[in-house]
Amino acid sequence: MTEVTTRRNFLKMGAAGASVLPFLKAMPASAQGADTMVVVVGQTINSLDLHRSGTSRAAYQVGINCYDRLVSFGTKEAIGGGLSYDYSVIEPELAESWSVSDDGMTLTFKLKPEAKFWDGRKVTAQDVKWSFDRAVSVGGFPTVQMKAGGLERPEQFIAEDDDTFVIKLDRPSKLTIPDLAVPVPYVINSVEVQANAAADDPWGLEYLHTTPAGSGAFKVTRWSPGEQLVYDRNDDWAGGPQPALKRVVIREVPSPATRRALVERGDVQMAFGIPDKDAAELADTIDVFSTPVENCIHCLCPNFSFEPFQDANVRKAIAYAVPYEDIFQTAAFGRGLPLYGGEAEIPEGDIAWPRKTQYDTDLDKAKELMAASAYPDGFEVPLSISLDLASWMEPTALLVQEALGKIGIKVEIEKIPGANWRTAVLVEKRLPLHLENFGGWLNTPDYYFFWAYKDGHLFNSSNYRNEEIEELVDASLHMEMDDPAYAPMIKRMFDIALEDLPRIPLYQPALNVAANGAEGYEFWFHRQLDVRPIKVT
Repeated sequence: MTEVTTRRNFLKMGAAGASVLPFLKAMPASAQGADTMVVVVGQTINSLDLHRSGTSRAAYQVGINCYDRLVSFGTKEAIGGGLSYDYSVIEPELAESWSVSDDGMTLTFKLKPEAKFWDGRKVTAQDVKWSFDRAVSVGGFPTVQMKAGGLERPEQFIAEDDDTFVIKLDRPSKLTIPDLAVPVPYVINSVEVQANAAADDPWGLEYLHTTPAGSGAFKVTRWSPGEQLVYDRNDDWAGGPQPALKRVVIREVPSPATRRALVERGDVQMAFGIPDKDAAELADTIDVFSTPVENCIHCLCPNFSFEPFQDANVRKAIAYAVPYEDIFQTAAFGRGLPLYGGEAEIPEGDIAWPRKTQYDTDLDKAKELMAASAYPDGFEVPLSISLDLASWMEPTALLVQEALGKIGIKVEIEKIPGANWRTAVLVEKRLPLHLENFGGWLNTPDYYFFWAYKDGHLFNSSNYRNEEIEELVDASLHMEMDDPAYAPMIKRMFDIALEDLPRIPLYQPALNVAANGAEGYEFWFHRQLDVRPIKVT
């Protein structure tokens, strides 16, 4: 089911979130002691298995907190204060050590002998192999993510003995080891899953959808979809220091105003992913962490499967009609980084991404381009947004709706529930015009293009295909960044993408987290909450 909004209805919503008391009656009291934390989030956790098709981004946190990977990233000071993951440092998690052959083609990992699954069984290399086999075989997002690091086929993964896991690569790649630290290649209790899998579901997608089976720092002890998820600590965790928290309650609260009130009053210890407006206003009274999301862009996406958007003049007209500065101030409250009003010519050797585009608001130019297109009288189109992301998508959509009306494009805003959004926009790719945000987990421009501009890949929600982009991404993806051929390839990709405009960049967002009685929060590229380092004060 979808909903249609208008500017008038949107403005009326401002007072609706003030009704906090009915919700508070259902909330637990402030955490008892220093071992329990309550967090409120706005997005929907629709599965407990990251490998399942259509799993929402909010659900990735289960893969982080409940499962281990072979390795993880280090920690550093974040821009503007607080902590952040460190892409340049790789640390052990399930693996106590690893080595890379001289030719870069063989990686050998020794597992921690004390690592155990929640049922007490020892974690073995056979479990790692089964988990990696699953990730490269189930298709969709996890399989493509593994492919980015050169991990493509079960034959590449070898369990030499219980404690030794080997990866055989087809080519050396700068992305392989970092790719092992992202949420996807987590290690699953293969014995438990296979005992509960069906003949037509050998990878246990239905079982793991509701029943995690890991060795991670926390177990899921309760999940009420659309309401809450409860983690309890695994006291036998071997992947890192024992967390200070024994229990974490994740409450789904759709109303931003309610989330703000709860954390501001101290009824909960953390509000994760708060709107930019709240971040700006709360920063003087409680701890607010606003971290620019690396390799991430909020963008407007015309779908090439929709006939008018196959016309380059239409796409460029939209790019010049977008009210960028109004969007940046209204939707982002000036937080993050603008991605408009840059120079058209990209200097040699400049591979910074995200980057400012050459587009800025110019209605006269937009009208000229529409007049030169095959649709001089305009057309009608729905503009789709996610209810989970309404804090930035809705004001942006209203401004885009108004601006496109001035060049003859009649827009109706379609609101899609968060639980259905990922399937509609990324799996089915059926939305003609939509807002989207993608942040590349591995911090290189070729990796971003791998996901967002290659035909058929998950975040290419515009159904875009360019043969030269296909070749350039394949050639640069595994190449070292100091290779003399790398920068010219990246520049060429930039030039093509900003000319073809399957994605119209708006701004680079910040992730905002408010804490009132909790410390130790660490920003991660996946933009989900890692509860392991946090403690309650």
